[in-house]
Amino acid sequence: MRLRLLSFRQAFFGVFPDAARRTDANYRMHSQNAYFALCDNPSVVDTAMKTRRPFIFAIFLIVAGVIGWIAAFDLTLEKIETLTDPSYSPSCDISPLVQCGVNMSSAQGSVFGFPNPIIGVAAFMAPIFVGFAILAGARFAAWFWITFNAGLLAGIVFVAWLISQSIFVLGTLCPYCMVVWSVMIPMFFYVTVFNLKEGHFGNSGASRRIFARIYPFTWVLVLLGYLAIVVMAQLRLDAITTIILYS
Repeated sequence: MRLRLLSFRQAFFGVFPDAARRTDANYRMHSQNAYFALCDNPSVVDTAMKTRRPFIFAIFLIVAGVIGWIAAFDLTLEKIETLTDPSYSPSCDISPLVQCGVNMSSAQGSVFGFPNPIIGVAAFMAPIFVGFAILAGARFAAWFWITFNAGLLAGIVFVAWLISQSIFVLGTLCPYCMVVWSVMIPMFFYVTVFNLKEGHFGNSGASRRIFARIYPFTWVLVLLGYLAIVVMAQLRLDAITTIILYS
């Protein structure tokens, strides 16, 4: 007959390994729930319960950053081609309305003394970096998110000015530029509402809960931004009719 040696815990309490694991798990679960129930500091509870990383948000930043970077890089190549060969016709010149040649050769295309797309090539690396860092498990401080949001604010203001110049002054719709517009608008809105939801601006718990409910509907703000561009282009350039005639 085989003798079985019992540990002090098994002999004294009558607890065997499987039961011990179940008891410990239940104890930890009830202790954690009791801690949350007894703690009256919402910030502590919120911090303790933040266990999941925003994977979808991170992937969105990567995809949007890559799309914007490709558009800016292609536009940079087109600008280089026009500088090296004055007779070169950019591949994005589709019609008198839909083209990028006028935009690139204008003063608005080189606001800071060099082609605007160079800014995009550098700037669109930021959301790509942030997205991959989140996927890798990084957690950024509030000042980092505020700085990132400030950069997007500067970017969307610059893009809004370029949109107005393209539609109301130059009278064109640059294809690569529109790709940049299409990713900058959702990035700005989603990052801003995300920061408000997470309290990175130091906003109160009540406002954080409000923005947490608004966050799933951020696409409405994005859609309104797109519609504003379409309406301006249609009223100023009769874009829909012109595009149909040249299609």
